[in-house]
Amino acid sequence: MKSILVPIGTSENSLSHLQYAVDFALSFGAKLFVIQTYNVYTKAGTMVNVDAILARESKAYLDDLISKINTKGVDYIAKSLKGDLIETLELVSKAADIDLILIEPRTNSIKEEVFLGKTSGKIIKQTQIPALIIPEATVFKPYNYILMAVKSAIIKKEGVLSPLKYVKEHFKATVDLLLVKTHYYNEGDFDLNEELKSLISNTIYSENPTTYLGVLEHYREHNPDMLCVVRRRRGFFNKIWEKNEIMKKDFSSSIPVLVLSELK
Repeated sequence: MKSILVPIGTSENSLSHLQYAVDFALSFGAKLFVIQTYNVYTKAGTMVNVDAILARESKAYLDDLISKINTKGVDYIAKSLKGDLIETLELVSKAADIDLILIEPRTNSIKEEVFLGKTSGKIIKQTQIPALIIPEATVFKPYNYILMAVKSAIIKKEGVLSPLKYVKEHFKATVDLLLVKTHYYNEGDFDLNEELKSLISNTIYSENPTTYLGVLEHYREHNPDMLCVVRRRRGFFNKIWEKNEIMKKDFSSSIPVLVLSELK
């Protein structure tokens, strides 16, 4: 894992999140790309363009944030970029060959009942960049046990397991696979290819309406350090992703959640 992308919002957790990103990158010897995006607005009824003001304020905010953490010698680039959030993240991801994006659950939401805010939810829902959701105020520590949950283990895309493989090998972690049989189960969904077999130690089976409910059934029993799920049209957050925002009453995690891109 060589390149990690860290979008920064304006939440009270931003400082803690950035420090976690530095510690995570240090562990891997990776480079950090810290960015904040802003859009261009023109004040109604005037010809005053506030583009330059927003650019200065955004960059000043980033510089101030970085000055308050211990960068520990980690190589980083901090940029304030103009444009649409998702388009900007996709462009940076391709240009910098990003391996993983670290996001905080709420980049600017002040509602305590929210687990994943609109901005973070949009990143997870609308991009295919492998992502690691870091719970608020989490201090970095090695991952010893990872629970991966899927409803179909069929893999058609190359490299989609790479983030999980990086983490497992680096921390010498144990990975258990939770296969959830839902209403959409098809013959062969639980057939594991050799790459996935090589990553897991144990396979757990569950029958539930959704992968999400399967995880809830086993989450506390297995007490993992990391939860790994997969993006897909009828995936882990299917029932609760009708909107970008995810409420704590629907799902909340006290451990990092690794979100892989679609397997198929």
